[in-house]
Amino acid sequence: MLGIGLRVLSGLLVAAMVVSVKAVSEKVPLGEIVFFRSFFAMIPLVFFVWIRREFPGGLATKRPGAHFLRSGFGALALLASFASIAPLNLAEATLIAQLTPVLTAFAAMILLSERLIIWRVGGLALGFSGVIVLVSPELGGGSNDTARLVWYALGLASAVLSALSLVLIRSLNGTESPGAIALYFVLASMIGALLTIPWGWVAPEGQTLSLLIAAGLFGGFGHIAMTLAFRYAEASRLAPFEYVALLRPLLADLFVFNLRLSTAFLVAAPLILFGAVVAAAEGKRKGTR
Repeated sequence: MLGIGLRVLSGLLVAAMVVSVKAVSEKVPLGEIVFFRSFFAMIPLVFFVWIRREFPGGLATKRPGAHFLRSGFGALALLASFASIAPLNLAEATLIAQLTPVLTAFAAMILLSERLIIWRVGGLALGFSGVIVLVSPELGGGSNDTARLVWYALGLASAVLSALSLVLIRSLNGTESPGAIALYFVLASMIGALLTIPWGWVAPEGQTLSLLIAAGLFGGFGHIAMTLAFRYAEASRLAPFEYVALLRPLLADLFVFNLRLSTAFLVAAPLILFGAVVAAAEGKRKGTR
């Protein structure tokens, strides 16, 4: 129950981060948003590593190449995710992100030589079916349709990159500390964001600055809650609660941003969520053997 509670708390914190990012997306350049999110996430993460007595000794690594790949994939995923959040409804952007757990299983089959199991194939097929339903209304042509497809593509790219990042985390966990994995990712995101300064940054003030700081703190604490959740409960046990996160941005769209949900979204959501349930069923079956 403690693990489940931490997983739900993590989902709430990440949803709050996404809402904060959405609120400033029209006022602050994308690279600057990523920088603030990463910089202020350092505060809770460093405190977490210090509490675990892993600072600074726990940051030493025997696998710098793997950290480089994991951090690079994670930073690109964060950038693509924030880029898709700005023009899309939060529910639509989050719906595409729900492909990440299923894609993670698929990437693990290729990169970690895990078995090709019917539950994973079924979850992947249902998830992609949902995305096809989601984007199908935009396939009629025209500049606006084309632009919207680009945002969907960025959301899908974020899901793929996140899946690759999670597979690498799974590989790194055998020899590296959770704090080191998280901190190297945040540092890579900050460095990548700084490279966007020539394209123009703004000087945030007042509410905008507060939302940028909040996005970083929510993201940092959300990562800590996620890490601890997997310490107290099995991943297959927590998987269904990951998809409850879809309801929070949906409610934010309705009540915070006053946006209506499309018919395509209402049809696509059950497909992707059912795909997630199918993928999680594999872990349940293993746990009962």
